[in-house]
Amino acid sequence: MKQNLFVYNTLTRTKEEFKPLNAPHVGMYVCGPTVYSDAHMGNARTYISFDLIFRYLTHLGYKVRYVRNITDAGHLEGDADEGEDKIAKKAKLEQLEPMEIVQRYTVGFHEVMRQLNTLPPSIEPTATGHVIEQIELVKEIIKQGYAYEVDGSIYFDVEKFNAGNNYGILSGRNLDDLLTNTRALGGQDEKKGRLDFALWIKAKPEHLMKWPSPWGLGFPGWHLECSAMSQKYLGNQFDIHGGGMDLIPTHHTNEIAQSVACCGENPAVYWVHTNMLTVNGQKMSKSLGNSFLPHELFSGDNKILNKGYSPMTVRFFMMQAHYRSTLDFGNEAMEASEKGFKRLMNSLGLLNGLKASATSDVNIAELSDRCYGAMNDDFNSPILIAELFEASRIINSVHDNKLKIDQANLDALKTLIQVFVYDVLGLQDETAANDDLPHVMDMIITLRNEAKKSSDYATSDKIRDGLQKLGFQLKDGKEGTTWNKI
Repeated sequence: MKQNLFVYNTLTRTKEEFKPLNAPHVGMYVCGPTVYSDAHMGNARTYISFDLIFRYLTHLGYKVRYVRNITDAGHLEGDADEGEDKIAKKAKLEQLEPMEIVQRYTVGFHEVMRQLNTLPPSIEPTATGHVIEQIELVKEIIKQGYAYEVDGSIYFDVEKFNAGNNYGILSGRNLDDLLTNTRALGGQDEKKGRLDFALWIKAKPEHLMKWPSPWGLGFPGWHLECSAMSQKYLGNQFDIHGGGMDLIPTHHTNEIAQSVACCGENPAVYWVHTNMLTVNGQKMSKSLGNSFLPHELFSGDNKILNKGYSPMTVRFFMMQAHYRSTLDFGNEAMEASEKGFKRLMNSLGLLNGLKASATSDVNIAELSDRCYGAMNDDFNSPILIAELFEASRIINSVHDNKLKIDQANLDALKTLIQVFVYDVLGLQDETAANDDLPHVMDMIITLRNEAKKSSDYATSDKIRDGLQKLGFQLKDGKEGTTWNKI
């Protein structure tokens, strides 16, 4: 395209022109789920957002290696290396092997991603599958002088690192502020500094998931896992590192520190973060009783939901907000999105039946440029969707003979819809999921037409009204009767 792509970089707090390190190849790493429970809506929002980015970069012709990990060990309950391993704790509660927990929730995560039509990543590494790489990374950080051992555990020395580097470069906070807002070490704490974090943790005898290392039996720190996996598959430095904004203060800050300590450079050029979810203006949380899981949103089986919404309605709803904006769930907002999505899809159902004229009242090239302009402005899906509703208006107007379109513009319109609705936004026409439905509707319309020819208007009206109640609208026109789902 003539236009260039600009991406908001958390690291610099500005939109920057996207210039891959090794074009046309693009490396993108996104922090995946910790599989100890069902995927939550925050997960869904983050991965839909990066699916959009993955799809658009691929459409622009980049060869994207998209790496999204599965955290299946080492993620403790507290960010300060405190508490039990989340997966091991769940395994004890349910009297299962930890890998049974991992398998159950990994399968569940993949199913939710499938329902939401997200493309699978190029590589989906697991933390437990890369323990050797993590041990080697710890060795290198120790060698560079930025880590120390205490009784079989290895800690990263943040204050020593900050003496020659900027530990808070991603969050924008300096070390003094961070120290002021971090509690003092307790008498039993092994760490030298209150901001120090674990690279490798000595396993207690009862710990379920542990591996041999030069420092004894233990397990990797959560932050170390992502550094090791991104480095293995994308190199010491790659193009995009993503995740939810909640990962900025600790997880991503520590990833950068580890990589700089080991390899001398920030692992990613562009740091991209999605914003949080709220429900009726409040933060979504279990403690407030306003949280719900994707399958509950699909089924409506939650007290705060008036009804269930289809996966494509949910995907469409999420893309109506920019990925860096807060996304607020509410029944009214969801219902408005459902109506908007159906309206868009109904008009697209008319596209293949449009007839070209000798002249055209529309210039699709201008509309196409605006669609690219929206996506090139930091993947601005809300503006793109607004432009697609303009395409919808054009389709309806041509269908109703209020506008003319020539063959060149009709072909361009079909291409635009394929690219931006299906390829980039990843939307699917759910009414088309049943391949037999068009044939059934054709038969019903034929029966109604026969009733009309026989002047049996009572039966004709009964068919029309009955379909209306079922959510199907018939429209009689010069070219015959057409139908759409309402």
